[in-house]
Amino acid sequence: MTVINETHFNFPGQTKFYKGKVRDVYTIGDHYIVMIVSDRISAFDVILPDAIPYKGQVLNQIAAKSLKATEDILPNWLIDIPDPNVTIGKICDPFKVEMVIRGYLAGHAWREYQDGKRFICGVSLPEGLKENDRLAAPIITPTTKASIGHDEDISREDIITRGIVAEDDYLQIEQFTRRLFQRGTDIAAERGLILVDTKYEFGKAIDGKIYLIDEIHTPDSSRYFYKDTYQQLQDETKPQRQLSKEFLRQWLIENGFQGKEGQEVPFMSAEVIQSISDRYIELYEKITGDKFRKGSTHQITERIEANVMESLKRLS
Repeated sequence: MTVINETHFNFPGQTKFYKGKVRDVYTIGDHYIVMIVSDRISAFDVILPDAIPYKGQVLNQIAAKSLKATEDILPNWLIDIPDPNVTIGKICDPFKVEMVIRGYLAGHAWREYQDGKRFICGVSLPEGLKENDRLAAPIITPTTKASIGHDEDISREDIITRGIVAEDDYLQIEQFTRRLFQRGTDIAAERGLILVDTKYEFGKAIDGKIYLIDEIHTPDSSRYFYKDTYQQLQDETKPQRQLSKEFLRQWLIENGFQGKEGQEVPFMSAEVIQSISDRYIELYEKITGDKFRKGSTHQITERIEANVMESLKRLS
């Protein structure tokens, strides 16, 4: 096996297991979460049949670097990175929203705008914008966090009115979202990139504090443009050079799939799978400035199990 499609571990003290779209999450007692980032890939809230080599390692290692680069803004859940595909962290009770923040009109927001919508998640957008235009100021467009099915756009007012997040907590995570996005923007600019949009997730630990959880600033949670060609391509109304999953979404759309009922995922050739893997590695090297070192694909599950067991032993 050269990819991690799914895992079936039974760690000491394990009390729960949850399989997400991309991550396998093991709860250890009431202290730790073991998050294994698989090579599964999803688009339009659908897990695609083929896993992507090294994708999980890319996501896990970018997230680890990004969490460490933002820990002065607020605490995060990270405790240990015992394996290229694993993060062990603090247990938090997650807020039931994902905080999406956008500096440019791209992706889902552009598709909504193109359909004639001028209010997205309660935020007003002006007439006359074109795809990938920079917004006057970053906007927050939250989504509900669905465990099954599609996430849905929601406004700040609805989140508070419906009691999804308490008002005081929501106002705090809004502020954290803006500060994190500014930090991500600054880091991306140093690497010749534009952080177009991204999402953050937050939770509360047993100490009552708000923590940043899950991944941040990865190609699964973020969209990046190349800074040096942005303005010229925009002036010429040409597609932006970007590093994100949008290229995959566009490929799926062109092949008749948007996750709608009755649609079938198109066949992904070995060449398509390799190109997706190459894109993920490219983003890792571009956003971190480090050369990507591929983890061993020999006995992957045995490697992960041994590394996690050793880490849990140290933590106990």
